[in-house]
Amino acid sequence: MQLPSALISSLLKAPGFDAPTFEAAHAAEEKITSIRFNPAKLQQLSESPVTDTMQPVPWSSGGYYLASRPSFTFDPLFHAGLYYVQEASGMFLEQALRQSVDLLTPLKVLDLCAAPGGKSTLIQSLLTKESLLVSNDVIRSRAAILEENMIKWGAANVVVTNNDPRDFQKLPGFFDVIVIDAPCSGSGLFRRDPYLVKEWSLANVELCCQRQQRILADVLPALREGGILIYSTCSYSAEENEDIVDWLMQELPVESMALQYLPAHGMVETVSAKGGYGYRFYPDKVKGEGLFITVLRLLPGKAMDTIHRTAVQPPSHKFEKIVAEELALLRHWLTDAGSYQYIKFKNEILAVPLSWGASEKELLSLMYVKKAGIKTGEMMSGALVPDHQLAVSGLVSTHIPSIELDEEDAVRYLKKETMQLNTQAKGWMLVKYKGLALGWVKALQNRVNNYYPKEWRILKKER
Repeated sequence: MQLPSALISSLLKAPGFDAPTFEAAHAAEEKITSIRFNPAKLQQLSESPVTDTMQPVPWSSGGYYLASRPSFTFDPLFHAGLYYVQEASGMFLEQALRQSVDLLTPLKVLDLCAAPGGKSTLIQSLLTKESLLVSNDVIRSRAAILEENMIKWGAANVVVTNNDPRDFQKLPGFFDVIVIDAPCSGSGLFRRDPYLVKEWSLANVELCCQRQQRILADVLPALREGGILIYSTCSYSAEENEDIVDWLMQELPVESMALQYLPAHGMVETVSAKGGYGYRFYPDKVKGEGLFITVLRLLPGKAMDTIHRTAVQPPSHKFEKIVAEELALLRHWLTDAGSYQYIKFKNEILAVPLSWGASEKELLSLMYVKKAGIKTGEMMSGALVPDHQLAVSGLVSTHIPSIELDEEDAVRYLKKETMQLNTQAKGWMLVKYKGLALGWVKALQNRVNNYYPKEWRILKKER
């Protein structure tokens, strides 16, 4: 791989940069695959995952390097949400969170540029059930992928939105933590996506820097005083990293936070011109791709006069209360129906944490929401038609019939093919693989209808 000479020249004075080993790492084109397990789904799994051939990612509690890259497309456990395929350097977000906030208390967290979902699934795994995670992406197609991955993750304390950063100014001081994995020039992903090499230029770095400043200025009014901003990029350029930290420290009442960064594993601590701490990941020093990450705190007691706040708009949606008959139905379908509150909107019933109050419902009213809590199903003719979100949530009552599939039948189900199941039960049934739910089927007198979401089905013919 021939790296842009302008990139190498621009990095010669960057902290920790070693041109010969950096270029050698890219020439070797080493393929590194890592996954991170979903702790909630691990508890539901009927057998322990085989990790003998895996190596732990040292800065992640659930991350592992794989010896080789399998066909994830044909692994039913991947579709069931048991794990997420995430680049290992990005898992350092866990350390940034653990060292900057109390994860044992309920938090409101915004993952602003969240698609396809790697950082959001990581954040959700660390939060309490009473917390709120808003996973957002401004691009509609990417928000759809984000929604799919968060549904498969199966958590009830997540809202997926498709909004511009400035829209969150409608919620001033709402979030305890804002995570921004900002759009960038992408030099840290050259090994994973060689196409980015052709797209890289110093002019694009400058454009990305301007875009990053605009994103930060638009969304930071939504961070409460004393709240935490975690900013990261997959770029090596100082203009998108340390220079952004200096801009934030100059323009806003923020302080930089130093982290215990495990230097034995190759990360490089940097200090910007204004004293802001950052952490660089180089592929010749860590087993992972390029990353920059920094943590800042919005100082309490100081007004953010430099940023315009938009007045909160009145709610645009009307939510209905469920009636006693509907609650009785939910108690039949859910294993612990009393542990949730329910929002009804257009005949759809959403299960959300009991801890969510007026401010969370205001968010649902003000944002363009793709997913909120767990969509249990839709009320039709006095009955609940269960939704796929309920199937993969882990909330389904043990009274609901289920059937365990072998790998071949599980893949057939995920292809949305016709199913021939050996069962005497009729009606709605969960189909499972190794104890994890894949979705619904409906057994009728002479056939079984496959209700796996059509848009998610496996299209690939061969492994």
